[in-house]
Amino acid sequence: MDTRPTDATQAPRQGRKVVLAGASGLIGRQLLAGLLADASVAAVHLVGRRALDVTHPKLTQQQADLSKASFTLPGVDEAFIALGTTIKVAGSQAAFRAVDFEAVLAVARAAKAAGARRLGVVSAMGADPGSRIFYNRVKGETEKALAELGFDTLVIARPSFLDGDRAALGQPLRGGEKLALNLSRWLAPIIPANYGSVKAASVASALLKAVPATGGKRVMLSGELRGY
Repeated sequence: MDTRPTDATQAPRQGRKVVLAGASGLIGRQLLAGLLADASVAAVHLVGRRALDVTHPKLTQQQADLSKASFTLPGVDEAFIALGTTIKVAGSQAAFRAVDFEAVLAVARAAKAAGARRLGVVSAMGADPGSRIFYNRVKGETEKALAELGFDTLVIARPSFLDGDRAALGQPLRGGEKLALNLSRWLAPIIPANYGSVKAASVASALLKAVPATGGKRVMLSGELRGY
């Protein structure tokens, strides 16, 4: 689902400056760890509603109301966005859209204005702007809006149910997640790869490797993400 060739062996250039939103979540935590450990990354700037209890020589943090689109970012080369919630957690469809559409777009626009040319974002399997399912429709509308911003590189990860330790982050399992994870483990040989569970670490690893090496738009489905 690439629109331009990808050179998987391309070495990331040195001195990369990256902004990350959603670092408190399952995938975001893995993205943060990977970026901080990457010698080609010179600076990581976190933006979110609250600061994380993390310190590192190349890490800075900025608190902002991401849905208000009234914040600016320091100069960056790349952006990674792992924001996401559920309607149950958010409390309403409007509150869900404020995170999964408005906040994601606000961060992407701020990153573009700050000089970012490459963007990696976490979406979801089933994302479709024409879907009758509200969740899938919002995810699809978000992807469409991001594609219209004109980044040189846009990598979209579409994971299925995430396999990760939510309890360690103080987060409850999402609706249906426990059942889906158990079914994925029991029925792994017969469940299509795109619909089995995928480790949060694999999703993060896929984005970390693909964003610096991809030109144009690339959509990575859950089955592909499982290979990282």
